[in-house]
This record gives sequence, structure tokens and C-alpha cells, in this order.
Amino acid sequence: MGKTKQRTKGNVRPSSSGRAAELLARESGVVPGFVGFGSSATTELGYVPAVHGAEEIDSLVDADFRLVLRKLTKRDAVTRLKAVQEFGSMCQEREAEVVKGVLPYWPRIYCKISVDHDRRVREATQQAFEQLVLKVRRSLAPFLKSLMGHWVLAQCDTYTPAASAACKAFHAAFPPSKQPEALSFCRDEILSVLHDTLLKETADTLSDPQSVPEEEREAKFLRMLTSSLLGVKRLLSLLPQTDRQTLEERLTQLITPGKFWKYGKHKTPQVRGAFFEAVSALCEYTPGLVQTEAARACPAVLLSIDDTDPVVLPPLWEALLHVASTIPDCWTHVNARKGFLPKLWGLLNEGGKGMATALHPNLMPLVSKLPREVTEPALDFYTIFFTSLIKGLSSERALASPSESAAIVTAAVECLRYSVLRSTGEGEDHKQMRIMLISQQVLPLLDMALGNSSLQNGPLFLLVTEMLISWEKRAGLHGGDKSNDSEDVFNSLLGDFWEGLSLLLARYADDEEADPKALEGVATLLQVMRYPERAVRKQSHKKKSVKFSFSEPEDKEKSGAEGDATDDPAQPVSELRHEVAIGSLKTQHLEDAVCQQAQLCLVYVNEKNSERHLIFLSLLLRSFHTPRVFTMLVEVDDKITKEGEQRDEGENLKNPAMRFLLDRVVAWLSEDGRSETNHLVEMVFSSLYCCSRQETTRILNHITTMDLPWAIILQIIQRACADPETLNSCGDWLKGSVLGERLLGLAEELCKVGGSHSSSASFKSTHSWTLISLVLSQHHNNVPLIGEVYLEKILEKLHATLLETKSLSDAGNMEPLVSFICEVASTFFSSVQDCLLLASAEELLLTVFQLTAQDQTHTHLSDSLLGKLRKVCVAGVHSLVQHSGYEVRQDGFLYSAALWTKNQLLITSLDIKSLQVLVVAVQSLVETLNSVCCQDSHLLIHFLSLLIPSQLEWTRIRQALPPQWVKSPLLCGRLRAVCDFPSMDVWKFRVSTRVPAHLAACALLGRVIHTAAVLPHDQQEAGSSSYLTNLKYTVAELLYAVQWCDEMEHGPAVVSAYRTLLADWGLSKGLHNQVPIKDLLETLYSRSLEDGDLWSLTLENLIQSNNLVATDNSTIRKLYRSADSLFPVSRSRLSTLQVLCPAMTAEDRETLVALATAGIINWQENNNVCGCLAVLLCCLKANTPIQDEVLQAILATMMEWRNSKEDWFLFSSDLSKASAPQLILTVEMMRFLSWLVTHSPLILGGSQWDFLLCSMLAWLETATENVSGLWNPWVQLFVCEVATLIVKLNQFFTSAPSGEPDKLPPELTAEWTDFFVEGIYSLLLPLPVKITDAFTEPDDPLFPLAVLQSVGVALTYVPVQQLSQNSLPARFIADQKTNLPEPIQTLLNTLCPLLLFKARPLQITVYHLLEKVMPQLPECDGEGDNSKSDDDTEEPCLSPPAPLMSVLSACEELCESILAGVQVGEFAEVQPLSVEYSCILGYLLAWKLLLTFFKSSPSHLRVQYSLYLKRSRCLHKLLLHLFRMMPVNPTYPGQGAETKETKTFFTESLSLAVDKSESVHWELPHLACSVYYSAVQDLPAMVRLWWNSQEKRVCTTVEKFTIKYVSPVLSAQEISSVHSSTQTFDSMTVKARSAAREVIATYSVDDIFIELVIQLPQNYPLGSITVESGRRVGVAVQQWRNWMLQLSTYLTHQNGSIMEGLALWKNNVDKRFEGVEDCMICFSVIHGSNYSLPKKACRTCKKKFHSACLYKWFTSSNKSTCPLCRETFF
Repeated sequence: MGKTKQRTKGNVRPSSSGRAAELLARESGVVPGFVGFGSSATTELGYVPAVHGAEEIDSLVDADFRLVLRKLTKRDAVTRLKAVQEFGSMCQEREAEVVKGVLPYWPRIYCKISVDHDRRVREATQQAFEQLVLKVRRSLAPFLKSLMGHWVLAQCDTYTPAASAACKAFHAAFPPSKQPEALSFCRDEILSVLHDTLLKETADTLSDPQSVPEEEREAKFLRMLTSSLLGVKRLLSLLPQTDRQTLEERLTQLITPGKFWKYGKHKTPQVRGAFFEAVSALCEYTPGLVQTEAARACPAVLLSIDDTDPVVLPPLWEALLHVASTIPDCWTHVNARKGFLPKLWGLLNEGGKGMATALHPNLMPLVSKLPREVTEPALDFYTIFFTSLIKGLSSERALASPSESAAIVTAAVECLRYSVLRSTGEGEDHKQMRIMLISQQVLPLLDMALGNSSLQNGPLFLLVTEMLISWEKRAGLHGGDKSNDSEDVFNSLLGDFWEGLSLLLARYADDEEADPKALEGVATLLQVMRYPERAVRKQSHKKKSVKFSFSEPEDKEKSGAEGDATDDPAQPVSELRHEVAIGSLKTQHLEDAVCQQAQLCLVYVNEKNSERHLIFLSLLLRSFHTPRVFTMLVEVDDKITKEGEQRDEGENLKNPAMRFLLDRVVAWLSEDGRSETNHLVEMVFSSLYCCSRQETTRILNHITTMDLPWAIILQIIQRACADPETLNSCGDWLKGSVLGERLLGLAEELCKVGGSHSSSASFKSTHSWTLISLVLSQHHNNVPLIGEVYLEKILEKLHATLLETKSLSDAGNMEPLVSFICEVASTFFSSVQDCLLLASAEELLLTVFQLTAQDQTHTHLSDSLLGKLRKVCVAGVHSLVQHSGYEVRQDGFLYSAALWTKNQLLITSLDIKSLQVLVVAVQSLVETLNSVCCQDSHLLIHFLSLLIPSQLEWTRIRQALPPQWVKSPLLCGRLRAVCDFPSMDVWKFRVSTRVPAHLAACALLGRVIHTAAVLPHDQQEAGSSSYLTNLKYTVAELLYAVQWCDEMEHGPAVVSAYRTLLADWGLSKGLHNQVPIKDLLETLYSRSLEDGDLWSLTLENLIQSNNLVATDNSTIRKLYRSADSLFPVSRSRLSTLQVLCPAMTAEDRETLVALATAGIINWQENNNVCGCLAVLLCCLKANTPIQDEVLQAILATMMEWRNSKEDWFLFSSDLSKASAPQLILTVEMMRFLSWLVTHSPLILGGSQWDFLLCSMLAWLETATENVSGLWNPWVQLFVCEVATLIVKLNQFFTSAPSGEPDKLPPELTAEWTDFFVEGIYSLLLPLPVKITDAFTEPDDPLFPLAVLQSVGVALTYVPVQQLSQNSLPARFIADQKTNLPEPIQTLLNTLCPLLLFKARPLQITVYHLLEKVMPQLPECDGEGDNSKSDDDTEEPCLSPPAPLMSVLSACEELCESILAGVQVGEFAEVQPLSVEYSCILGYLLAWKLLLTFFKSSPSHLRVQYSLYLKRSRCLHKLLLHLFRMMPVNPTYPGQGAETKETKTFFTESLSLAVDKSESVHWELPHLACSVYYSAVQDLPAMVRLWWNSQEKRVCTTVEKFTIKYVSPVLSAQEISSVHSSTQTFDSMTVKARSAAREVIATYSVDDIFIELVIQLPQNYPLGSITVESGRRVGVAVQQWRNWMLQLSTYLTHQNGSIMEGLALWKNNVDKRFEGVEDCMICFSVIHGSNYSLPKKACRTCKKKFHSACLYKWFTSSNKSTCPLCRETFF
């Protein structure tokens, strides 16, 4: 069913029916008449009116619009929604003229979709209509009448977003002034739509019953009814009055039918609610119409009041009030007593059924509208009314909802006041009414409230108070000229009320078990009556209910009084005793009631010690602290205690409040065991309101000395600070000595307790610390709360305690104390302005800073405590800097903090952790300074200036840096440094965790300057200029420190940790952006000229990192001005010149060459020949042109030195006794000779070559004799340069200049080859062994790694002959089986162990040396193999060279432990140059050598070697290791994005250079990939065997990796090796097809022709190679199959290439044709493993077998019979 294929998005091709209609229209020329109309029962409208002439429609409606309009008629709601949205956006985007074409068709569509069932469609329709209106504007007018009816309905839509969208569209079409006019224009059409919907339509006529479900039809009908009823209201409210009158006839037709009035009883609440809204509008705008229909309107509304649906009730009561006002005789149409009032009483009894907030505000207007005949007899009516109303307060909803309760209470009081005003007559009935209202309504209501906390918090008390004030005004108690007749009535009313209230309140208070909540309610009632303004302010944030003004003029006065009371501005608490409310009660009744309550309380407190009555008394006195109340209390107290006669009748009697306070309140305070004292403290201050300032001070001092708990003192001080006036009256006490001394004593006691802090004192001390914090932090108008003297002393005490904490070794038990001090100090610093002008406060802040700036291992503070201290420090610094007049003065906080920090850096040795903590603390301090004083940074500049060391201090700590940095640049040739090296110890790193002072200072200052990033505004100021100078020097020192770290390549761990720290802080490149580059260059240049060495390297680094040679050469030129200025050359000038030489101009360099040459030639007059030679070499290195004659002159001078100054050459010298300058001179001569060999060898004559080569050999001999002195960097340099000279000579002789051999001396090459090479390598070959014997620990700082590297490079040029005929000391191992000659065995035994030595250059060198001899080794095994007899029964296996295998077995275990936690297929990251790195490197190099050895072996030996590997499981372990060492994605690093083919470690060859360290990070993965490639290339059968034996996960991993990265490269190489093979076969040709990965072998002998196709699998070599048959001629089928099987077996099981397999197979076939019979066990002539012929013959049947095949036959069958004839085999 349905469509089988979804139409794609954007497919605008219409459906088949659409295409048929289009075709029909084209053929007949007209649009069919049924479009949009028809005789069917459906009321669905078409998308266009049925007009004839398709051309006309096409011209009017745009094609896109036509498509959208068609979609709007679809049944699917989502389709319609998208279509409407698309229509809206098209209206917005298209031209107005295009959109206007749609207008004729829009009304019909709009009228349909604006009442759509889907509310989203309705909303989108109105939004689209708005866009249409905005586009077409006035063009809409002709279509307005057909639209307006549904438009009004849409504005009354029950879905609010749709209604608001319709209103928005209406406002877009018509401004507010034009809207009535528009509606008036269309009023008839609107009313027609409303009339039809309300009176004619049904659910089935509005929607098609056949296509729309019943539920949807019903919902749409109800929604249309609701919208239509609301539409009546909207139409009437917007139409002008004149139009309403003209519409009366039409409206009569609407409301006359009974169907209209039945909507009041409709089952749907929305319809009923809309009906009552429509009735309200009819009453308001067309009262005459409603009056004519009164007989139906009154029952419909008045008898529906029991409808409490939330949707219906508000409009219902609005309609009720409208009907009661509009229809004077409305009550004649209903029976009020039977139909109306019972429903009303029921509603009120139930509290409005949860709708009190909507219902009850309407009660008082309703009561005022009730006629006498309804309310007679009045007493009964009002009794029932109020009883029901008050009973509603007990309903479930009213109890749960404060707003419901408040609405009922407000309505009750309003109706009470109204009823009283209606009953002010002298008649008996009026008296009865008033008595009833007071005794049965008001007082019970208050009684109910006193036991109910929610009523106490509601508006009842305030409303009753306002009612009493109103009565007092009418009784004439508020003054005024106007008198009225009812004064007596209201006076008696008030009397009755207070009499009843007094009895009520007495009943509550006169009870020993009185409810505290009720007593609190009594106090609240009396307080509201005393100060109604406060209650008004409290209630002001709540929603106010509707207030109705009374018609009597007296109530206008009341409302005015109320207004004044409400608008009274908020008054502070201190003014309460002077507060006389404008609208407060004037009678004495209130005070009488209070006195009565207070008297009862005092009796119960004294007699029964009742705590609840004491709290009640405190609450009363808060509001009623009058002399009369206190006098009464004193009198009662005297009567009770009967001590009145004995009292002093002096001053105490004059002030009853003071007497009450001293006699009673103080006694209560001092009672033990009181848990709650807040009410007593309040009572103290209530009494103090009636005391003078002196009396207040006396009393409070007395209380202070009473030794009360500190919690009470804290409460008293907090209460005293509550408002300015109380604070003022208590000021003398707060600043007095009594309180100050007690607080100081408290501080001392707390600091003592802290040392032995226990949990029992915790609660007590918490209050005490809060008190200390309060008196320190509470300031008013910048004046301390207590005396300044005591403030200072308390701060000093806290400071002293923190200092003790610093000095303690274990601060664990001090933690609570320090925590309290933190909280106190934090509050003090953050809340008191200018608090740090006190010296003690600055000292405290300094101590806090020092605690935060030291490592926790020293301070023993917890993390949480340290966090608190940091917050205190930030708050303190913030407060300090905010003070406008603050300067960095001596002994101030910033001054002391800067000096202390500098002292920590320069004197205290810090470790990395301590340095980090110190930096973080200072950085936080600087950030705080920066955040506050960003506009005026003199404070920050001053602080930083104090922090930066002086020049002398910088020099001292710089010189204290260890000198080991020299080694790296010296041996690299970047620096020509000369310094003393008194002993070996100097060059050893002392294992220290301490950061040198210079590095620490640079890190801290760099971080702080980077954070502050401050530049002074006025650079003319003295302070600013000195700061800029200091900043420049500091940045230079930081660069120096960074350079020092960079040169310390293999320094201690602390250096690498420091470098990491700098990188994390963004300082690893220095702080160039803080100082102009020009200033920095000048500074570094001057330092370089002055000191040289590391300053020169720092200058070089700056020039290179900023690329100044290319970008700003002139700046560098300005530094040295002229080349002459750098002569004569000193040590520092030479370092500087070496750095600047590449940046100099050619002229300057030529000048330097001339000066240097002159210095060398005139060496007798020059005491710095070495310097001149160095300058010359610097210039030559920079490609400065030089004449051959000059070079020859310099060389001649050197040869002259050979004769006259032989000691300069250090031949056969003890280099450990030579000085650095001597060694440097010799090194410079070597460098010059190396340069000559490389650049100008042709100028050398025979004697000069002899001088050069003999000197080289002599130097080499000297080097080999001084191995023990290689700890000295200058001796290392000597050996390195000798090795470099040897390398240059090797390069020269291996690639001598072509075409110019005649220019070289004759016999030179022969002498080099015959004599010098042997001499060099006989000395050089033992050198690595000597070095490793002398320096056994490669991690030792003295280890000469650079020497090993240079010697290693030289050794890579050794000829193979020299290796195989070496003169190394013989080294043999017991029980070692070998066929190798002694020199080669010695070489292997000597060098193989060095593969495991932890020095990469040595490992690579050994690999290169052994790789040269590996191809020679199998020959020796081959010769030895001939001696083996064929009679061996077991398959023979042969071990590769034993030294190599011992290295492998040692490495295997180490690798297993290193890679233990890594699964196959995961990549194990190895730290470069670590122990693990060296171990794995040695392992892989050993395998690389073994695979080279294997590849060089002949086929028959290869079988035996592979068998050994199989049995020892070496290869098995290797492959598992490799798949943990090879990266998951072996992409070759450094590729650009533009490369077409991705290079991998398999496509790129591996160059293992001894001296290349750039690739060290990816060398190991590349080597692992190389070993795997060699393994699958040279041992494919063994790898295949291993792969097949692995578990599934490993198999899958290996196969995926091999297919992706290895197989394509290996297959291509196999195919290309077939292509390029020079091997030729008789009678067999081999061809390759690279695209198909196929090799085709064609064998032909005489008339026999055989063709075999060898196919490589995709996962080659893991998968088996398949052999397919091509053409064959003259061969039997069985023989053919045998040969194919043999070839397949050879290719699968032999470890070699395809060509080798084919050669083996051809030999087999050849032997077959020569007449040699097959072995009848393997059916092959040549054995597949050992390549032997069948030789073992059976004596009986004479058949021959392979010996290996027979061995397998015998062992597997457990018989010794011939396989063919079954006779015993002898």
C-alpha cells in the first residue's frame, strides 16, 4: 500500500494526477469547471477559483506560488506547515507585483487554513499573512471583506501564539486609529461569520466527516465556538458607539435564539468562559439589548455562580457584577433564597474552592448591590455570610496557599467595615448587628489568627489596625473640626472591641504552658497596632488586592490617612521610639493591653521562671519601650520581691528603665545554663532607649565586667552596631578602656589556647574569634569600633602568633589557631578602609605573605590553610593599594616583601617546588597591584625596582653558575672558549636539587614582568628611567639563563625541570616584547665584548631567532662599526667576532682575513697566533674569498712552526698536562688543514701533503695514547678534530677531483692506500674499546660521547680488508663453536657486546663495521659444511655467528620486560636516548645484521640457519616485539601537504648516521619498520609460518598492517627485481606483469613446452603464492601436477625471492630430464629444504631417497622398512 518510493527533496515534478490535469488543460484550452467547486459533499476548497482560461491564471500567479498554493490543500499537516512557511518567506523575498498576483486566491485558502486543526499551521498562517500584508499594503483592500470574519476569529484563537500572530498582522495592516474604521467597514461580514458559527454550524458541517476523525472535528468545532464568542466581545470593544447602535438589529438575531443562552451551560469550560465574557461585553456596550433579554440573561448568569472552573470563574463573576449593575430588576427573574444564596454559602464555606484570589475581591461589590429584599433579615444574612466567609479559611486550599488565605481575610475585613458603616444607627437591630460583628466575627477571627502562623504573617493584623484607626477617626479621636452624629456609636464600638481583645489576650498570656507561637502572634498583633507603617512596608512587596472606595465621605478621609501611612518613607530602627505614626492608634486601650500582658509575663517569669514568657516580654518591649511600661514593671517587681522599702529612693526611681535593667535583666543575663540570650540582649537595648548616654555607658561597662560568656558580649556589640543612633549612644562604651582591655585579654588567651587546641574549647573559641573579627573589621566613617590603641595591640598579638607558627617545625596542632587568625585578618583587611596605615597591620600582612611564599615542607601548613592565607594576602594587598596616599616607604609592606623575596632568591638555595611557590606568591601580589593601580603604576614600578638585583649582585650570582655549559658549544665549534680546568671534579655534575640563584632570580623576575607588563607613563621621571634600565638588564639576564640551560644538554634533572618551568610560564624564548630589540642587542653586544663566552652565544641566539641577518643587517653593522675595532683579538672579542662574522659584509671579512694573515705570517712579533688563526677560519667558514698564494704562505708558516715550534703541535705529548690555549692552537691548525683538504687541495705540493698526512698520523697516535685524559673537554676537542681531519681525507681520496689527477703529486694515492690507511685504522679501530674500558658509565658527565661520535664517523670509512685482517688483541670465548678465521672471530667478539653499550654513536658505529663483514661470514660456514657427512639422520641446523646470537638472547629478555605491558598492535613510546632506547636499538641493529648475514647466505646454508631460528624461536619473539615498536601509522615525518603519495617508513630507506641526531625521535620506529621489511623480504616462509600460528586478534592486526603498508612495497619490489634480474636460465625465460602482480615462467626443452603463472596474493608474503597452469606441450598430466605442486611448495616454504624459487624448481626439472629419479617420499628430485639429491638407495628395490625424507619416514612410522618395497632398510 502507499508509495514505494519517497519523493526526493527539491523534486518539483508534480504527481501523475497533477500532470494529467495539466495535459487536459493544454488539450482543451480551458481549466475544468470542477476545480475548487463541485457537487460532492465535501467542503474542501480548491487552491484557485474556478475561472476559465488557463492562460489568465498563469499570467497572474507565479509558478512557484502556484506550487505552494497547491501544497496548502494537502492533507498532511507537515506538508501544509512547510508550505505555509515557504509562502511566508516567498512573500518576504519576492517583488510586490508578483505577490499581488496571489491576492485573488488567498482569501479562500486563508479562511480554510486559519482554522486548521494543527495549531502550528494556524500560527504559521498568521505569520505568513503578516508578511503578505507588509508586502501588498493597500492592495489588500478589495479582499478585506472576505478575509475579516476569519481574521477576527484568528485574533481570538485559543492557542495564544496564533492569536498574538493574528493581532500582530492586524496591527501591521491597520494602525490603532484606523482599526475601528476597518472593522466598521466589514461589520456585516464579521457578524455573518459569527452568526453562522454560533447558530448554524456543527462539528460535521465545519469538517468533512469522511476524511477528518471525530475527535478532530469536535475539537475544531469547540475552538470555533470559543473564538466566535470571544470575537463578539472583540468586535463590540473595538467598534465605535454609532456602529454598535446600527448593529443592534443583527445582534438581536444573534442573542434571541435559545441556542445562544445554552452556551452558559455548555460542557466545555472554554466555551462557558467565552460565553460569560461575551455577556459582559453585551452588558457593557449594548445594555438595552441585554435588558430586553433579562428573563434569559439573569438566570443564565446568576444561577451559574457554583461554576468554579478556573477558566470560567473570573469571566462569570465579571458578568455577574455587570448584570447586577445593568439590569435593575435582575433579582426578580431568579429566586435568590433558593437558587442563588445557597450556592454562594457553599462557595464561601469551601474557601472559593481554590479560586479565592479571583472570587473574593468581588464579594464586597456584590454585597453592596444586593437589594434589601434579598438581605432581610440583615442580622441573619450577615451572620451566615461572615460565618461562611471565615469558615472558608479552614478549607484545605486556604490552609495550603497564603495567597488564597490573604484574599479571604481581605474580603472578610472589607465586608466587615462595609457592614459596620451600614449599621451606625441607634436602633436595636443596628446595635445587635454591631455586637454580632465584634463578638462573633472580628474577635473569633483574631483568635483563629493567633493560633495560626500563616494568618499571623498575612494581612489580617494590618487590616484590623486600619479598621480601628478608621473607627477612631469617626469617633473624633484624631482631632479635626468636623464632627458627626455617630461618634458615640464608634466610641462604644471601640470600647467593646478592646474589652473583648483584652480578655482574649489575657487568656493566652495567663497560662503557664502557653504556646510560644501564640505568644509570638500576640506580640506581632500588638506591634502592628503600634507601628502599622512597618507592616505596610512588609506587605508592600506582596500583590495588592482590589480596593473599593466607599460612598461615605468619611471613608475618603480614611483612605487619605491610609495613603499617608503607606507612603511614609522607611525609617531606621533607631527612630522607632520617636516614631509617632500618622495613622497610628490614639487611644490608651493599646498601652493598657500591653501593660496587662507585660505584668502577666513578669509574674510568670519570677514565680515559674518561664522562659517562654521572658521571650514574650522581650518581644513586647521591642515595640513598647515607654516609661509607663517600665514604671509598671518596676512596681510589679517591687510587689513581688517585697524589697521596695529597702531600696535607695535616689536616682534609680527617676529612671524606671535603668532600674528594671540593673535589677532584673542583668540578673537574667548572668544566670548559668542559658542557651539562648538574643531576647535578653534585645531587652537590654529596649531598656537603653529610655536611658541617657552616660547611663548607657555605665550599664554596658557594668555588664562587660560581669564575666559573662563571650557569646553574649558578641551579641551586645552586634546589636549596638545595628544602626547609627544606637552606635552613637554606645560609642563611649565601645571605645572605652573597660571593653578594650577585656578584648585584648581575650586575644591573648585565644593565642595561648591555640597552641594546645582541643575540641572542647572549639565551640567557645568560635564565638571568641568571631568577636575579635567583629571588633577589628567593623569601622564606621573610617573610625575603628574600639579604641585604636587596643586595635594595634590585638593585631600585634596575632602577628606574634603567626611568627611563632613560622618557626615551629610541626604546625599541625597550630592549624585551627592559624585558620582562625586567617579568617579574622581576611575580614579585617577586606572590610576596613585604610586599615594598613597601622604598622602592626603591615607587619601582619608581611608575615602572611612570607607563609604563602614558602614551600609547605618548611611551613607544615595544609592546603586548605594555605588557600586561606593566600586569600588574606590578596585582601590585604588590595586594601593597601586602594589607599590613595600610599607610597613604598622603608619598613613598609611592599619594601619589606621585595627585600625578603630578593633575599630568598639570592641567598637561600631553593628547589624547584620552593621556587614555584615563591613565584606564584609574588605573581599574585603583582597581579593584585596591577588590577588596582593600573592607571597609575608608580607603586608597581617601585616594587619591581626593589625586586631586581643590582649589577654587582647579578655578576656574583652569574659567576656562581657551574661551568659545564662550555662543553657542548666548544665541541660543536660554536665557541672558541678558553678557561681553567684544574681537575676532573670541575666537570662532574654535583647531584643537587637546588636551583642556582641566577636561574631562580631570572625565572621569578621574568614571570613577574610578564604578568605585570607595565611600562611607565612618564619616562622622564628618574624612577622610570632606572626601572627601564633594570628591565633591560633583567631581560638580558633571562636570555643568558635560557642559553645556559640550552647548552647544558645532559645536565642534572633540576636543569630539565627548570626548562619545563620556563616553558610552562612562556619564558623559554625570553621577554623580547618588553624591551626594544635594538636596546637588547646593544646590551648583549657590550656584555659579549666584555665577557665573551655565553654572552656571545646569547647574542647569536637573539640574532638567529629574530632573523636579523636577513631582515636588519644594518643594526648589527652599527654594533661593531668597523672590523678594525675588533683587533687585536682578545678571548671575548674572538667569541663576539665568531658570532658576528656571518652577518658582516664581504669587505669587513676581507679586512679581517688580511689582519689575521698578517698576524700569522709575522708570528714572531705576535703573541696571539691562535686568535689570528681562529679569525681566519671564521672568515673562511663564512665563504670569504682568499688567494692561493696567501694560503700557501700560511701553510709554509705552519711548516716552519713544525721545525722551530714543534711543541705547538703536541706530538707524542701527555695532553693532560697541556693547557687549554696550547690545545686550542693545535686544534685551530687541524681545522685549517681540514679546510685546505676540503676547499683547496690542489694547491698542495708533495712536501705539503707529507707534512699534512704525517701530522695527522702523529696527532692520531697522540690521541690514542691519551684516552685517560678524555674527561677534559679540550682534549676531547683535540681528538674530535683529528677524527674530522681523517674523515675529510677519506672523502677526498674516495672522490678525488675528476679530470685533474695530474695536479696531485704522483704516488700520493698509492701512499694513502698502502701506508696511511693501515696506519690510521690500526690506531683507530681499538679506540672505541679503549674509551669504553676507561669510561664505563655512559651517563657519567665525564663520558666522551662527542669523541665516540667523531671517531665513529671516521671508522665508517674503514675498508673491509682492514676489518677482516685487523690487528685487534685476540679475544676468544671458551666452548664457542666457530668456522671463522681468528681475526674475524676476534672482531665479532670485540665489537658485538658494544651493540648494547648505552651510547648511540658507538652502537651505530659498531653496526656499520659489522655490516661490512657480514657478507663474508657465510663463506666460512660453507667451507666448514663440506666436511659434514650425508649420513646425518636428523635435519642439520646451523647457528649464525655466536657473538651476535648472544647479544640477541640478552636483548630479548630486556625487550620483553620493557614491552611487557603493551599489546600487539599498540605502539610503545620510548624516551629517546634512555636505557630502554639503547637496549631496543641494540636489539634491532643485531637483527638487522643477522638479516644481512642471512641474505648473503647460499640457499643450502639458509635452510640450516632458518631451522636454527625456528628452533630457538628468535624470529617468533622478534615479530611480536616489532608489532609493539612500529607505529600504528608509520608516516614519514616532515612531509608537506602537497605530496601526491604519502611517504612511509617502508617506502623510505633508513640512513643510520653516526653523527645525525635530528632523527633520533623517530629513528627507533623507522628501524623497527626496516627490520620487519627485511624479515618479510628475506624470511617470508618463516614469517608466514609464524603468522598462521597466532591467535585471531594478532593475526588480524598483523594482516591489516601488512596489507596497508608493506605488501604493496614488497610486491612491487619483487616484480621489479624480476624485471631487472640479470640472472639467465638455459631453456627458461621469466617475465613479470607489475599491474597484475604476476610472474610468468616459460620452460622449453626439445618438444616439451611448459608455462607457469605465479600470482602474488594481496597480503604477500603472509598469504601463500598461487601457481596456475598456462600452456603445456609434451608433458603428462600427473607429471605436470607434480611439478606445479613442487613449485608451489618451493615458493611457499623456501626463504628467498621468487627468482631463487624458480631456479630451484628448474634444477629439479633439469635433473628429472637428465634421468635422475624422484625421491619416492617427496616426489621431487631436489629436496625442498636442503636442496640435496636422492642418494640413499634401498638394497632390495634399488630406489633412491633423500636422507632427510627417510629420517622423517622412519621417525613418523616407527618402522625401518623401505617405503616402496617394505623390506628392511639397511
